[in-house]
Amino acid sequence: MSSTRDAAAAPPPFGPLQFQLVLLRRMADHQPGLVEDALRELGVERPEMREANRRWQAMLHAPRRRGAQARYRSVLGPPESVTGRRVGDLSCEALSWPVPLWPDLRFEVLTAPGGGVWNEWLVRAPGAPGPTLRTAADLRPWTCTVDEVARAFAPARPMEGTAPTRFRLAFTAPGAAGAVDATRAVDGMGAVDAPDAPGRPYVAEFTWGLLQRVTAGAA
Repeated sequence: MSSTRDAAAAPPPFGPLQFQLVLLRRMADHQPGLVEDALRELGVERPEMREANRRWQAMLHAPRRRGAQARYRSVLGPPESVTGRRVGDLSCEALSWPVPLWPDLRFEVLTAPGGGVWNEWLVRAPGAPGPTLRTAADLRPWTCTVDEVARAFAPARPMEGTAPTRFRLAFTAPGAAGAVDATRAVDGMGAVDAPDAPGRPYVAEFTWGLLQRVTAGAA
């Protein structure tokens, strides 16, 4: 009887579903409404998201923890693709996995020579169309990645994030009549609703590489 109860109480294996909940847990700080929609789509409740995050943190801080690359392979399985890439004078590899919640994105881990991990975030899937980004009004939460915003509004200035897995970009972008003033945040989505002057400074905030919100004004 005891072994039966123990088996029933054992948590499910930590796999792709649980990893998506980890991504959502950090995003909930900025976009709770979008996260609630995503949880419904995944068929899970908030306590399951919190438990997944607790287990993930335990893996990160375990005394005999695995290296980051081994941990991702264990959780997500074999990568969908492994691509060689040059970063300055160094050769590295980019490993990517599909993320069912965002079919047009991939979770990418950029590994350094020797197996260390330089970066781990969401990127656009090869061949998937990205958003058209011309003004601040086009920057809607969860629609674009760090690289897409940096290229659309170059030169963008990278900034340290406010917590692990977060990243910020400072840039200048034209506004648009009828766009949203992010300082008002009237729609709760970090996007805008009044005419804006050309060339206004903004700061975009990302979690796991995906846009969460944009605020007007220099950093």
